Amino acid sequence: MDRRTNPYNPGAGVQPPELAGRDALIEDATIDMERILAGRPANGLMLLGLRGVGKTVLLNRLYKIAGDMGFQTAKIEAPEGGVLPRLLVPELRRILHILDLKAASGAKVREAMSAVRNFVGVFKISAGDMEFSLEPSPGIADTGNLQQDLPSLIVAVAEAAAEKKSAIGFFLDEVQYLSPDELASVVVSCHEISQRNLPFYFVGAGLPQIAALAGNAKSYAERLFRYPEIGPLDPDSAERALVKPAEHEGVSLDADAVAEILHLTARYPYFIQVWGAQVWNAAPASPIRHQDVLGVTDTIIAFLDANFFRVRFDRLTPLQQKYLRAMAELGPGPHKTGDIAAVLGVLPSAVATTRQQLIRDGMIWSLRHGETAFTVPMFDAFMKRQMPQLEQHIPQRRPRPEPC
Repeated sequence: MDRRTNPYNPGAGVQPPELAGRDALIEDATIDMERILAGRPANGLMLLGLRGVGKTVLLNRLYKIAGDMGFQTAKIEAPEGGVLPRLLVPELRRILHILDLKAASGAKVREAMSAVRNFVGVFKISAGDMEFSLEPSPGIADTGNLQQDLPSLIVAVAEAAAEKKSAIGFFLDEVQYLSPDELASVVVSCHEISQRNLPFYFVGAGLPQIAALAGNAKSYAERLFRYPEIGPLDPDSAERALVKPAEHEGVSLDADAVAEILHLTARYPYFIQVWGAQVWNAAPASPIRHQDVLGVTDTIIAFLDANFFRVRFDRLTPLQQKYLRAMAELGPGPHKTGDIAAVLGVLPSAVATTRQQLIRDGMIWSLRHGETAFTVPMFDAFMKRQMPQLEQHIPQRRPRPEPC
């Protein structure tokens, strides 16, 4: 088959040619945005799911819809390390600049610009070539406490948008990497916005533990957001995601080929795109047949091992690798913490720190108290391929000090 016409598009956050199975969520979010623009309240969204289910794709689609509807939008990917203020300030300043260009600039826009200046100063953010012609206004976003200042800043920007008959859309990816203080500040900001019924719509996306993290940050978080779980596609949607792009190019897949790909991918959107792309390149002609899929499957698994899985494995310490290998021995999961420790031949307390490190780094998550699951689909099979031999953990004893 001609690679130049290959319709599949595997990639991180890249829009697939057929965004199947997410119509209801997109419609609900669009209605919420319409409510915001009409001055009515609407809860924000926290999109929860494992790697490869299409959370970022959905966030990007909603970001585009918001922009098309007239929202002033900001989109940020939260990195590890607690730098949300540094990333947020340029986006808010850009929005305020756009609002300031609208006719009849009002007091709220100038007040929000002063709040940005205060925030930059108190958190010592490098503002680059930012220029502020206004003097700072004491008392707005200038305490040095992020949980007080970020809500004050967001409220000021949302009030400026309301003054200009506009609305703000804030899209935040990889929410699990926010520090506890940053996550609490975001939750408080959305709470303040909700109480004042300001034109502001929040969409976050990240790993499944976000719901618990947000609830731990502020108990009222469960009432501020909807938490839709983004998982594998249902069988009909998965088939559509695989078959429709090929049909647009005049290519068909026989029923056995479709069934084999959906089985191998477990209907995860990213893997559907990977298998579709690789099978397309390997198949000699249309229709794509079952033997075409079987003939390239080992190559696809090697590709995923070297790219999608390996980049995560290489970041692990030897003990973290052992822990995940023990999880893999038990299967896809979730697994009880005690069972994982038993496979390693130790008590749970001996590897409790390792477990917390893996949760912090987004490799595993706690489904419920005492249970652990992989955040990356099919990682259990990869661990068995990568580490065929299961090794038990022998804790190192600290040497006793010599007697005086």
